[in-house]
Amino acid sequence: MEIKLPTYLKCIAILMGLLLLIYFMQLFKAVLVPLAFAMLFALLLLPLSQNLERLKLPRALAIMFSLIVVISILGLVIWFLSAQIMSLTSELDKIGQNIDELVIKVQDFLYQKFSIPPSSRTDLIRDSFGNLREIASSLLQGTISTTTGALAMLTIIPIFIFCFLYYRDHLQQFMFKFVSKDRRSGMMQTVSNIQTVVQSYLSGLMIVIVIVSLLNSMGLLILGVKYAIFFGVFASILTIIPYIGILIGAMLPALFTLAATGNLVDALLVVGVFSFVQFLEGNFITPFIVGSKVSINPFAAIIALLLGGEIWGAAGMILSIPLIAMLKVLFDAYEPLEPFGYLLADIDDLKSQKSGRFNKMFDKLRNRAKKQGQEIQE
Repeated sequence: MEIKLPTYLKCIAILMGLLLLIYFMQLFKAVLVPLAFAMLFALLLLPLSQNLERLKLPRALAIMFSLIVVISILGLVIWFLSAQIMSLTSELDKIGQNIDELVIKVQDFLYQKFSIPPSSRTDLIRDSFGNLREIASSLLQGTISTTTGALAMLTIIPIFIFCFLYYRDHLQQFMFKFVSKDRRSGMMQTVSNIQTVVQSYLSGLMIVIVIVSLLNSMGLLILGVKYAIFFGVFASILTIIPYIGILIGAMLPALFTLAATGNLVDALLVVGVFSFVQFLEGNFITPFIVGSKVSINPFAAIIALLLGGEIWGAAGMILSIPLIAMLKVLFDAYEPLEPFGYLLADIDDLKSQKSGRFNKMFDKLRNRAKKQGQEIQE
């Protein structure tokens, strides 16, 4: 018998379920985060693996070849960034001297304009910027710690990807066990929609990263910024973190330029370059490449970004958009949850869908009127 509960008990049960889910996600973060990344990459590599299998290549070899391609590309990017960071650290002493001169200029300006007496340069530099060696040491320790954790994840994620791709037929049969035969076609359509959304987002994101890195690097090279290619590529990679990544990517080269040249105008020009590229990326590049397949409104994206960062840290911020896009597909496919899918949808996309439906209905009415007119003439 179906037990009917009051509305307030249902709300309490839903809230308790959400709290338990968040606690579960935080408790098993070490396993769930690599699984989530592996699932996304498996969906991205699935077409390549299937094409290789159609060429009579065994599934295991096809998956291994796909993984080697991805790992090689990521290895080249990591090698380039590491080499640039090592070269950048060699200029810390020069940057420290420039910061010292910049502080003197600021103190003289404040004293001349506002009669604020200058404080001890040594104390001010230590209080405002900290000791450069300590900053470099802490940065190095944090980098080593992060790299160690990333290497641990990088060793387990390819294994998960291989298992997802190799046992995909088995996983499909596993999902069939939960639904009746008459609903399996609908379930496979939903899975296909999820795969399309994820592939569209990830492949489009990679193309956007390449284009944005070229634009950033060109702008910085025109301004004569040192390590322009490094800052351009690094800022474009940070775009995988929506809204926040581009801010961090613009601040680093701006602060470096300010510390290296001591000229505020140069730093503002760097910010202007990144702002212009961000305008192009948000209004033209991403909408044209990714399209409307990942149609999440900005408010829902920001909430997902904050929740992902709170639950899983930086990894959660990266995973937030593709995961919420997958949830929207599930919400749209399951009738009781359609209101939540509507809540997550982009308003412009809903307007285009409504206009498309109106045009289809108008075409049907017009064709019907033409047929009736032809029958009357006959």
